[in-house]
Amino acid sequence: MFPTIGDLFEYLFNARFLFPIQTFGFFVALSFLLAYIVFSSEFKRYEANSKIHAFKRTVVLGTPASVLDMGVNFLLGFAFGFKVLGALFNYNSFAVNPRGFILSLHGNLIAGLIAGTGFAIWVYVDKKRHQLAKPKVVEQTRHPYQLMGLIVFSVGFFGFIGAKFFDIADHISQFWYNPVGVLFSANGFAYYGGLIFGALTYLYIGYRHGMKQVHLADIGSPGMMLAYGIGRIGCQLAGDGDWGIINNNAKPHWLSWVPDWMWSFKYPHNAINAGVPIPGCNGNYCNQLVKGVYPTSFYELVLCIGFFGLMWAFRKKIKIPGLMFCIYLILNGGERFLIEHIRINFNYRFLGITFTQAELIGGLMLLGGVIGIAIITYKRFKPVRKPA
Repeated sequence: MFPTIGDLFEYLFNARFLFPIQTFGFFVALSFLLAYIVFSSEFKRYEANSKIHAFKRTVVLGTPASVLDMGVNFLLGFAFGFKVLGALFNYNSFAVNPRGFILSLHGNLIAGLIAGTGFAIWVYVDKKRHQLAKPKVVEQTRHPYQLMGLIVFSVGFFGFIGAKFFDIADHISQFWYNPVGVLFSANGFAYYGGLIFGALTYLYIGYRHGMKQVHLADIGSPGMMLAYGIGRIGCQLAGDGDWGIINNNAKPHWLSWVPDWMWSFKYPHNAINAGVPIPGCNGNYCNQLVKGVYPTSFYELVLCIGFFGLMWAFRKKIKIPGLMFCIYLILNGGERFLIEHIRINFNYRFLGITFTQAELIGGLMLLGGVIGIAIITYKRFKPVRKPA
């Protein structure tokens, strides 16, 4: 496994250099970037087809920097200085566990205060340079794709909160015992928590700017599928714990052509140091699982990137509002519902039924997609009553 991008680079090019950016985090960032591109493309296409429209916004030009402007910029600068500059000043601690450092309360307070003050002064000076004797009000035309910066930031922020919230729900007893430790743990993020909170944020922003929810759902479906698949590449390459149950079964003859690790894998050098020490290994990531497990993150990345390819190829042929979203619900919910049967996870019990959080949500998504297509079909083909 390749816990950091430096490890992956060494494996691919046989050259070692210090680059302690965690592989999982890198692919999460990449998933946001690619989703940004896909969302923007679909926003432009839907606007060209007159399904969504540009909107007006009123802007006041020439005003001095407000307390809120300087306060927000101070907070952004403080976060940058506290964590980014803090990582440089505490490089050894950062290099050992980058994700743990970023998600912890560790940083450099002085660097944070200096950077925050610098950001606040910068916005003050910039506003002062463009200040007018009499501020003027202008109306600007904005296109939906120009909201993508706000959408990506907001979805990332609230998605992070949702992913943590849903993971805490899975480990509520640990949270009550050690709330700070669980809340600021470098591990423990539930995908569907991030998806639900992020999707609601995205739909709210679109609604506030006059776009129909059904079109927003269709626009976002291919991008969400791609982002999930790219994120799973990070899970697989890093070995972050999103793997399956122990697989003691012999590989079927009809799968003899695939590498053994695609059937059962011990995830050597995994990012969370799960398992037992690897003989002769020295370093930060020297563990592997005792027994091989199903590499479920690999299965999901293949399925979801493949699903995205199909959705992207047929997107222009899908004309009915809501149909693309229903297809997304069926494909994503269905694959997750099935994969949960061979994936490690916390189990709930209700009325004698055992299930996981993701299995329940995936099943509801699958059911919702089927019901949605049934409703679309009924509305499209229901007989028109002739007046008596």
